[in-house]
Amino acid sequence: MKICKFILNKRNQTIYQCLVVVFFVSVHVYSQEKYDLKRCIETGLERNLEIKITQNNQQISDNNLTIGNAGFLPTVDINSGYSGSINNVKQFPADGSANINSNGINNSGLDAGVFLNWTVFDGFNVNTNYARLKELQQKGELNSRLTIENFVADLTGEYCNFVQQNIRLNNLKSALKLSKERLRIVEARYKIGSLSRLDLQQAKVDFNADSSKLIRQQEVLFASRIKINQLMALDNIEKLLVPADTAIRFNELLSKDIVFDKMMKMNSFILLAEKEKNLSVLDLKSAQSKNYPYLKLNAGYGFSQNNYEVATYKLQNNLGTNYGITLGYNLFDGFNRTRQQKNAKIQIVNKDLEFEQIKLSLKSDFSNIWMAYRNNMELTNLEKENLSNAKENYQIAIDRYKLGDLSGIELREAQNSLLEAEERLIQAQYNTKLSEISLLQISGQITDYLK
Repeated sequence: MKICKFILNKRNQTIYQCLVVVFFVSVHVYSQEKYDLKRCIETGLERNLEIKITQNNQQISDNNLTIGNAGFLPTVDINSGYSGSINNVKQFPADGSANINSNGINNSGLDAGVFLNWTVFDGFNVNTNYARLKELQQKGELNSRLTIENFVADLTGEYCNFVQQNIRLNNLKSALKLSKERLRIVEARYKIGSLSRLDLQQAKVDFNADSSKLIRQQEVLFASRIKINQLMALDNIEKLLVPADTAIRFNELLSKDIVFDKMMKMNSFILLAEKEKNLSVLDLKSAQSKNYPYLKLNAGYGFSQNNYEVATYKLQNNLGTNYGITLGYNLFDGFNRTRQQKNAKIQIVNKDLEFEQIKLSLKSDFSNIWMAYRNNMELTNLEKENLSNAKENYQIAIDRYKLGDLSGIELREAQNSLLEAEERLIQAQYNTKLSEISLLQISGQITDYLK
């Protein structure tokens, strides 16, 4: 009777402890904030520091796109100055009269004015400069786009990894629960003498091994959460968050032809390579502008005053306008003009070759990613079937084990097979999702995750 009462009290105490644990776990979970992928990306786009730096650089290229920076407009300067001299003067008159010696003669001058300089024509170089600024401004936009695409791809991949690690954590919890149930059965049989101490020790070893895996998985999950918080640039880098997704979902309907065509038209590296080609052509035009004459205008309005100690006049003031026009042409510059134009033409050829190299590299990457995408989808379907078989196999094994018709080692093998099947399925789903992310990124569609 006392033994039965002890067992009942022990059971009630265990149930109470479990209820307490469940309560605190529930409070802990609900205190965390749920984030879906879209919210993570939107938060990161607002706060990520690398994106802000890129956007600032883009603003600089936007600010540089002006006709004044290109050289279309004249420059206007205002300046003033004062100068003086102290000299000893000895004069020898031509008529043979006595020489004149003057020491410490102080002459001074004061001037102030407004001056305008304008290059009216320099071989179309001004037009070329403005076209270059346009290309640089568009290149800045593409660099911003590339940074955003890389960020979205990184954050999406890490978010899916976070979901994967949560699933793996739950699988390990389930495995630990199974090991605990096996340990309970072994302890009960050991007490009645139907199993040896070796069986008990092996059950404890397997239980502790599963506990160790669960502890290590907590560390992996923590690192993934920290990485997401870092990408989102949250002030609290250890902020607790719960993924809104409990499974890794991927698009099974991507079209190879459509993705490939969009890659060739929308890929950021291809578009940037095109800008580099355009800039190399503009460099040649800039070098060829030296083949033409140049025309410059200048004008000024100012005041000047000169003071003389020894002269016909002691003071002279000038107030008025000056103007001029300069037409010139460089006849010879040491063959530098020819050299620059030859090098510019070589650069155009190099940029064309680099453009083709980038396209070839992207085609190669696309083929590999598409193969991985299709293969991992097939593996996912296969592993789903394997998991179903593994669950059924374990259920049969545990039933036979309870009846004493199966050894602990065989049960452990069935348990490991179940855990490995779950692991392979998660990995196949995750790899498929990574391939999908890469396909959308390489085709310029990665921001579709914001929709």
